[in-house]
Amino acid sequence: MAESFAITNPASGELIEQIQLAEVADVDVAVRKARDAQRDWARTSPGERAAVLLKVANLLEERADEFALTETRQCGKPIKLSKEFDVPGTIDNAAFFAGAVRSLEGKASGEYSADHTSTIRREAVGVIGSIAPWNYPLNMAGWKVFPALAAGNAVVIKPAEITPLTTVMLAQAFADAGLPDGLLTVLIGRGRDVGEALVSHEYVDMVSFTGSTPVGRRIAELAARAPKRVHLELGGKAPFLVFDDASLEAAVHGAVAGALLNGGQDCTAATRAYVQRPLFDAFVEGVAEVMRSVKMGNPEDPATDLGSLVSATQAERVHGFVSRALDQGAKAVVGGGAPRGAFYEPTLIVGAAHESEIVQDEVFGPVLAAVPFDSDDQGLALANDTRYGLAASAWTSDVFRAGRASREIAAGCVWINDHIPIVSEMPHGGMKASGYGKDMSSYALEEYTVVKHVMSENTGVARKPWHRTVFSHG
Repeated sequence: MAESFAITNPASGELIEQIQLAEVADVDVAVRKARDAQRDWARTSPGERAAVLLKVANLLEERADEFALTETRQCGKPIKLSKEFDVPGTIDNAAFFAGAVRSLEGKASGEYSADHTSTIRREAVGVIGSIAPWNYPLNMAGWKVFPALAAGNAVVIKPAEITPLTTVMLAQAFADAGLPDGLLTVLIGRGRDVGEALVSHEYVDMVSFTGSTPVGRRIAELAARAPKRVHLELGGKAPFLVFDDASLEAAVHGAVAGALLNGGQDCTAATRAYVQRPLFDAFVEGVAEVMRSVKMGNPEDPATDLGSLVSATQAERVHGFVSRALDQGAKAVVGGGAPRGAFYEPTLIVGAAHESEIVQDEVFGPVLAAVPFDSDDQGLALANDTRYGLAASAWTSDVFRAGRASREIAAGCVWINDHIPIVSEMPHGGMKASGYGKDMSSYALEEYTVVKHVMSENTGVARKPWHRTVFSHG
């Protein structure tokens, strides 16, 4: 019998919806249906697929308030974030891929061998098994679904069971836009059974996962048995590197925004600020002042800056990191107190050792650890001294320092004098333990296609000169 599961509002504890979780048997049904539907979808023109995506973008715009409110209620994030970032960003992403699929680029056709013409085709991978996280349910579903469908694939997506509602709404928008049945199926289920069954299914040709590094390793192991293509966007521990010639005001405001966006539940969040010693004390003082001004409260209130975390369990997890840091001698300049339900106040930590877990591990909450450094070499070395490599930022008024930081910091994205902004035209993805593959941009579209080389002989000659390497002509 299917398991009943309660979707609740983490800020209020209110029951939003009671759902039935999918079971392993449902995976096989969905994947086989997707496989059958994908064959015809792959034969449609890019223009036909683009038309569906554009209709979805329009439907999202028409239903923007409903999507934003649902996202806020299931996640606990401020309504102004849902309205100004999550929903508009998803609309823009849908529109982008509608255009991108009509302008695929590749190597020019030509006679790379004197007697042959070579052509490159980009074809759909097949059935994509996608697993999306709970921190940006709508955005991340869009990042996976839009390029995959645009490229001619079918998608079976498993959202996080605690925040599935906007993914279901997105699938409904696709149905209303005319997407043929079977091409997009949402399965709400447990990762340990439904997720693993999806990754392991023989007819799933590619797996796309966003989430923690340990789970990403497990998914890669399961997929390797086939083997099948894997796209992983995993954890992060973004360094926020402030040189002594940076604008202090800009760095302070950038650090607070970068650390607290979405309650810090962001794999690119500014989580460890390395500040050159001449600016360190002033930076800490400035960040503390701004953090104290942040309004925490009802996420549905437009005046709220910081809502709840996704659950009381997550808030306790975050507090565990902070408590252990304080026990080890670090100091909370701001915050650091016990959570109130799913709410956790902005927290600034100083005095933590660089090798401590609060500096090295992903906290996923509104917590920033600040560490001083002396020389540029030391600052860059500290920034790179992590197993993660998703994102980073460098703050300086010196173009040469900025250039060096962008070259030497090992991360998939390096911002200069800002932290967090993303655009549909540019890729998002990491290196090292942060995974591989790109979301957004034309690079994401390439992830969901297979490159095929077609080589046509042009002379009509039966006996080719190279045949002599195999047999002599009579």
